[in-house]
Amino acid sequence: MESINLNRLAYFATVVDAGSFTRAAERLGITKTVVSQQVARLEAELRTTLLVRTTRRVEPTEAGRLLHARCVLILRDVEEAIAEVGETNAEVAGVLRVSASNDYGAIVLAPIAARFRQKFPACGVELLISDAIIDLIDNKIDLSIRVGWLEDSSQQARRIGTFRQILVASRDFAAGIRVDKPEDLSSLPLVANAVLRKPFTWNFTRGGFEPRTITLREAFSINSTPAVLEATLAGGGLAVLPDYLVVDHLSQGRLVHVLPDWVLPSGGIHVVYPAARFRPQKVTQFVSMLTEHIRD
Repeated sequence: MESINLNRLAYFATVVDAGSFTRAAERLGITKTVVSQQVARLEAELRTTLLVRTTRRVEPTEAGRLLHARCVLILRDVEEAIAEVGETNAEVAGVLRVSASNDYGAIVLAPIAARFRQKFPACGVELLISDAIIDLIDNKIDLSIRVGWLEDSSQQARRIGTFRQILVASRDFAAGIRVDKPEDLSSLPLVANAVLRKPFTWNFTRGGFEPRTITLREAFSINSTPAVLEATLAGGGLAVLPDYLVVDHLSQGRLVHVLPDWVLPSGGIHVVYPAARFRPQKVTQFVSMLTEHIRD
């Protein structure tokens, strides 16, 4: 057992992944004979049969499946370790692919991506903006910024900030209504955000107490948060929108904060990565820049 050549693990894992010695040899860039010999020696060293040949392909035995599962982890760790050492002094380069929702991507991430490009001109940025959840692996996404409440996910996520939800209306619409408590909202029209799970029902509290659950009347619904904002600015009704989207409109008087003493639940801002233990410098630097922006 002390004489096992760990390179043989790579040959064995490639044969299992490829399903044949011939295809494994092509992937490794060596001859089929070498691959077959190395796997045979590994079986001899372990004193067990790892592979059996069928009429169509090579299949692992039960022992082979167990070893292959471990080999995949070992080889991935080696690749990540080599990449990590290489990235220690590496330039931030290549192409960074980031996905985000329509509103957060346009309002927050697009300006940060521009600053990132100015700081690291050797690194390109592809910003994929969509309210749909994009598969990170299939689309080769380096990271995704998701706001709100995360579903269970096999990806790795880290909360880097929060946002407030604010009940707003246009200045003219607000001038025509009288609202003193959450119950007064039930008869008023709502521009509903169809992206949300429950766009009509909202939970209010005041001072951390006095919980109120209110169902608002639908004026119309839109499946785009920026479009909800535009309809609200046009006087379409009340709307619940994130603070990063309305803060400028509130400060400039285009929108009014309705029931400012009553608070809606806050949401999280999360960075979601594909499952891996090592992050390239381009990812680390972008997340650092975004985190600093949120903190400021």
